[in-house]
Amino acid sequence: MINRYRRCTQAGTLANPEHLAKLKEGVVPWNQWRKENPEVEPDLDNVDLSGANLSGIDLSDAKLVSAKLVRAKLNKGSLVGATLTAANLWWGDLRGSNLSRTYLNGAMLGCADLSETKLTNAALHLAYLVDANLSCADLGSADFRGADLTGANLTGANLGRANLGGASLVRANLENTNLIGCCVYGISAWDVRLKGAIQSNLIITPEGESPIQVDNLEVAQFIYLLLNNEKIWDVIDTIGKKAVLILGRFTPKRRAVLDGIRGALRKRGYLPILFDFDKPSGRDTQETIATLAGLARFIIADITAPNSVPQELASIVPTLPSVPVQPVLQTGYEPWGMYDHIKRYGWVLPLVRYEGQYSLLADLEAKVIVPAEKKAKEQTRK
Repeated sequence: MINRYRRCTQAGTLANPEHLAKLKEGVVPWNQWRKENPEVEPDLDNVDLSGANLSGIDLSDAKLVSAKLVRAKLNKGSLVGATLTAANLWWGDLRGSNLSRTYLNGAMLGCADLSETKLTNAALHLAYLVDANLSCADLGSADFRGADLTGANLTGANLGRANLGGASLVRANLENTNLIGCCVYGISAWDVRLKGAIQSNLIITPEGESPIQVDNLEVAQFIYLLLNNEKIWDVIDTIGKKAVLILGRFTPKRRAVLDGIRGALRKRGYLPILFDFDKPSGRDTQETIATLAGLARFIIADITAPNSVPQELASIVPTLPSVPVQPVLQTGYEPWGMYDHIKRYGWVLPLVRYEGQYSLLADLEAKVIVPAEKKAKEQTRK
């Protein structure tokens, strides 16, 4: 990371002399100039503002490529849409600043104070954030791919739908952090503090593959390991199975039903794993589903207007007699033509029909979970 930063600082042009002269007049004259000249995009590439007090400054859409801002005060400022690629912000003070859509790819933010900042949709690819303070920051949909967040403080932060692919979160503090919908493929998360964190819909697969979602950061790594290491199957027999595989389609009409089932299972202490069949099924998909099915306590399959679900059930059911399958179907629809071939297996439970999402959730305990658990126990004894 350090070497890459040094190479970046040698590239690019120098700051525009007129813009730099205006900046040296102070924050108040600068902000007034920006207000009077909204069409101007300040060019401050490679500028050295280390230690400068720029509190409250308007640097929105400014070019600050490879800028030196070590220990600079940028708190309560606006850097919306600014380009700080490879900038050096070590120990920088950015508290309460707006950095939405800011480009911080490869930036050095070690020990920087970014508490209560707004970094929604910001680009922090390969950024260096070791021991940085991001507490209570809004990081929604930010790109942290490959970023180093070792030891970072993210307590109370919003990371909803952020991309953490390949990021290092070793010893990071994520207590009371919102992680809903994060992409966590390839992360390193040793000794992470997660007390009170909101964890759901974590995507453990890379871009381009059918999304597999789980509800726990540490479980995410474990399940991904299961999919890529056959030897770990020896561990499965020593742990209690609480996983429930939910099969269905992610079309807008079906999504609400699947999410409702997942939420209801969470409340009952299960670990729901939802597989998105919105994309075509191939051999890799079938192998993935087979792995997840082998891990599950039981399977809930919504066969309403199915796409790939019949194909996957045809592959799973004959080979996994220990895993009960509970099919559900919305009223007004009928099973696919070859459903009779599936339902003849003793571990496929009778079809449960439902009027809509709310009626299904109201009956989920009695008509789905209890029969599935009973069948799971029967199959285990056999």
